[in-house]
Amino acid sequence: MTGGSGTSALTVAVLMGGRSAEREVSLSSGHECAKALRQAGYRVVEVDCGFDLALQLFDIKPDVVFNALHGRWGEDGCVQGLLEWMGLPYTHSGVLASALAMDKATTKEIYQAAGLPIVPSVLADREAVRAAHVMAPPYVVKPNNEGSSVGVYLVHPGSNAPRLAATMPQTVLVEAYVPGRELTTTVMGDRALCVTDIITSGWYDYEAKYTTGGSRHELPAAVPQEITAACMDYALRAHRALGCRGVSRTDFRWDDTKGLAGLILLETNTQPGMTPTSLAPEQAAFCGYDFAALCDWMVKDASCNR
Repeated sequence: MTGGSGTSALTVAVLMGGRSAEREVSLSSGHECAKALRQAGYRVVEVDCGFDLALQLFDIKPDVVFNALHGRWGEDGCVQGLLEWMGLPYTHSGVLASALAMDKATTKEIYQAAGLPIVPSVLADREAVRAAHVMAPPYVVKPNNEGSSVGVYLVHPGSNAPRLAATMPQTVLVEAYVPGRELTTTVMGDRALCVTDIITSGWYDYEAKYTTGGSRHELPAAVPQEITAACMDYALRAHRALGCRGVSRTDFRWDDTKGLAGLILLETNTQPGMTPTSLAPEQAAFCGYDFAALCDWMVKDASCNR
């Protein structure tokens, strides 16, 4: 399926940039989405979001807002609330789902209530984590409300307590480390697309995600059918349990020595990376939606007050 739907009368404001730690990732996503939407026939205005965003949107008067922001303020319910207030249809999840999914500890509680597999985790004070192990290694320390593997520490057995950077928030999430493979599944509307195996030479950190050659994506993943089916099922159930809409992507770790029992959910991203080579667009392309068609679908799926 390709883009190009005769929608030139519609004006789409593409939100990008912003103030989060993922600003550069968002700019990349936003520019690529804007280019694809022009290809699909829309009138596109690119918006580098600042404190005057409401005034910018008031002047543009878009028919639809394409939210290509990442990180805090952009995918945690904040900008979604502004768009609801202004009555502007927008892509991706609404206020509540965005806020819930951005809070990793809350997401885990929702997963657990929905019967989805997770690993033990605790919220802990940054200084307590610096001073001593708050759980037996190996474990992972991460901000509770950031994405793109920003500020993630992997603590190995025999290591000292991690020397967390001063930029880490006062409260952090500490969760048991699961060895094995990094898998991910995108949900588009009410359909799980496929499973990607993310192959790296080490930890799938920020550099591995965004440096050329940092990782390799194998799709569909060469895993047993039981694992493929479980990832597809779990991703769709997570999407629904959180109340997501549009496109989301759920990440897994799979310890292949344990079979299905080794598959656990890490988190659900309500606004996954949106360049043509990002994970969600790759899966959409595998299922017949080229990048312009995917962006076009997301604009058509945009809504307000739901």
